[in-house]
Amino acid sequence: MSERSDAPDDPRQCSDAPDDPRQCSDAPDDPRQSGDAPGDPWPSVELLYSWLESNPVHDGRELLLLRLLKLQEEVGEVAEAVIGVTGSNPRKGTTHTWDDVRAELCDVIITAMVALRTLAPDARAVLAAHLAGVAERSLGARRG
Repeated sequence: MSERSDAPDDPRQCSDAPDDPRQCSDAPDDPRQSGDAPGDPWPSVELLYSWLESNPVHDGRELLLLRLLKLQEEVGEVAEAVIGVTGSNPRKGTTHTWDDVRAELCDVIITAMVALRTLAPDARAVLAAHLAGVAERSLGARRG
């Protein structure tokens, strides 16, 4: 994780201030460097996917489209939380915290993982391959 800084405009820095979204962590930047790496999310994603599949409200193409639309709903909740934490709606004022924003971002990630699993039984491999490609395109240019 980045070092603590008093430079509020640098998004790579973190802060211990409760109203600052850039929370600090003592966790290593690379979880492979620690024996305390976070748990694998894919077993839980598979359980959520199986639960949804065993309790269908819709089926076929409609189920797939609605699962993808759910992702947009979750992204909207991130926007709502950011508006709430910044007090950007003068009628409502400050209604959320940065913890709310982080929780909504987690919901986006979980929903996206379940949606990916809906489209690809090998979702773990699909994500890993795509992430490797994005990292190579983004970080590979910096290396050479």
